[in-house]
Amino acid sequence: MKSWIDIAVIVAYLAGTTLFGCSFFFRKGSDDARTFMAGGGRLPGWAIALSIFATYVSSISFLALPAKAYLTNWNALVLSFSIPFSAIAAAIWFVPFYRRVTSVSAYSFLEERFGFWARAYASGCFLVMQSVRSGMILFLLALLLKTLLGLSIPAVVLIVGVSTMVYSMMGGLQAVVWTDAIQAIILIGGALLCMLVLGWTLPDGFVSGVAAAFKEGKMSLGDFSFSDWSSETFWVTIAYGIFLNLQNFGIDQTYTQRYVAAKTEREAVRSMMGGALLYVPVSFVFVVVGTLLWAWVKGSPDVVPADVLAKSDAVFPWFIVNRLPPGVSGLLVAAIIAAAMSTVSSTLNSGATVLLEDYRKRFAKAEVSVPSQMRFLRWATLGLAVFSMAVALGVMNVSSVLTTWWAAQSVLSGGMLGLFLLGAFARRTRAQHAAIATVLGVLTVFWVVFGTKLTGVPSLLHVNLSIVVGTGTLVVSGVFLSLLPNLKKGCKYA
Repeated sequence: MKSWIDIAVIVAYLAGTTLFGCSFFFRKGSDDARTFMAGGGRLPGWAIALSIFATYVSSISFLALPAKAYLTNWNALVLSFSIPFSAIAAAIWFVPFYRRVTSVSAYSFLEERFGFWARAYASGCFLVMQSVRSGMILFLLALLLKTLLGLSIPAVVLIVGVSTMVYSMMGGLQAVVWTDAIQAIILIGGALLCMLVLGWTLPDGFVSGVAAAFKEGKMSLGDFSFSDWSSETFWVTIAYGIFLNLQNFGIDQTYTQRYVAAKTEREAVRSMMGGALLYVPVSFVFVVVGTLLWAWVKGSPDVVPADVLAKSDAVFPWFIVNRLPPGVSGLLVAAIIAAAMSTVSSTLNSGATVLLEDYRKRFAKAEVSVPSQMRFLRWATLGLAVFSMAVALGVMNVSSVLTTWWAAQSVLSGGMLGLFLLGAFARRTRAQHAAIATVLGVLTVFWVVFGTKLTGVPSLLHVNLSIVVGTGTLVVSGVFLSLLPNLKKGCKYA
C-alpha cells in the first residue's frame, strides 16, 4: 500500500476517532461514575444498537469470515442463524433482569444467589477472557498492518492500543458507544464496497462466477447429518451458536452494560435486538465476499502469488492492497481498524466497571466517593489497556494465535453461562451444589478441548461443542445435586 491517499485516510480515521471520543470528557456529567459506566441511562437506542453490533464484530471476524468462505463454504454463516433465538431469549429474560438490578455489574446477582465465590469466578473469567481477546485482536491487526503498510508489530499495537485507551479513559461509555456507532457504519460500508468491487471485476463476469461457485459447493451450509458431531456440520454450528450467543447477550458485561444505558426497557430491548440481528445480513456480506474472492482467484490464474495462495487468510488482505483503487484500500483498512477498536474499547470500559463494582466497592471499608470512583475507573482502564497490549506483544512468538485463543476461551467461558442459568432458573440449587456443578462443567469443557491431545483417542465431539456440553453438564448436575438431601445439610445457603 504505497498511495498517500490510503495513508491519509487511515491517519485521518485514527486521529478523528480519538479526538471525537476524547471530546466527551468535556461534556456535562463526564465526572460522574454512573455516566462513565452506563452513559447516565440516556443514550439513544439506535446508537446502542450499532455499538452492540460493532462490539460483536471484531477485526478477526472481518478477515476470518471471508477467509473461511473462500477456503470452504458458507458454514460460517450458520452461526448467524442462531442469533435470533438467543436474541429473543435475551429480550424476554435477560434485558428486563438487568434493568431491575441495582448494580451495573452483570455478576452481582451471582453473589446474592450463591455467595461471593460465584461472583468472583464469573467476573474473573470475564476479565481474563476479554483482556486476552483484546490482546489477540491487537496482535492480529498488527500482523495484518505489517503486511499492508510495512509497520512493525509493536508500533501498531502501541498506536492503536493507546488511541483506544485514551478516548475510553476520557469519555467512558458515551465515547465508546458513539465511536462504535461511527465505526459500525464504516465497517458495513467497507464490507459492502468490497463486495461490489469484487462482483464488478470478476474476470468471467458475475453470473459465471456465482455459477462456478455454486457448482463447486462453495455456497453449501455444511453437512446436515445428525450422526456426525465431531465435524463442523450445520447442526454443530447451530448448537454452538445458540450457546455462544446466549452467553454473549445474556451474561457478557460488554453487552449487558448497554442494556442499562438505554432510556427505557423497551428501547433497551429494541437496541439489543437491532444490534444482534444486524449481524445476520452483514455476516452474509462477509461470506459473499469470500465466495466472490474464490471466483476472482479462479478466473485470474497466476495473478495471486503462490505464497499468498498457500495461506487462505492472506488472500483477502492481498486483494485489498493490490486490486482496490487508491482511497478504497485505505477505507477497507480503516474498517478493519474500526472493527478492532470498537471491540477493544468496549472491553476496556466494561472491564473497568467490573473491577469497580465487583472488587473495589465490594472490599471498601467505607462508601467510595464519586471522585474516588472516577479515579479508579480511569486507572483501571489504563491498567487493562496495558495488559492487553502486553498480551499482544507476548503472543508474537506463539505458533497459532487463533488456536491458542479458542482453547483458552472455551475453558474460561465454560462455566459462566451454566452458573448463571442455575442461579436464575434452578431455585432449589444452593451454593454447595453450584460449586460442585461448576467444577464438573469446567472439567467437561477441558476434556472436550484437550482430551484428544492428552490421550490420543479421537473425540466424538467437535471442539465447538465444548460450551454446549459444559453448560449442559453444569446445569444438569447442579439440579441433580439439589435433589440429594444429604448435600443440603450444613450448606450455608440451603
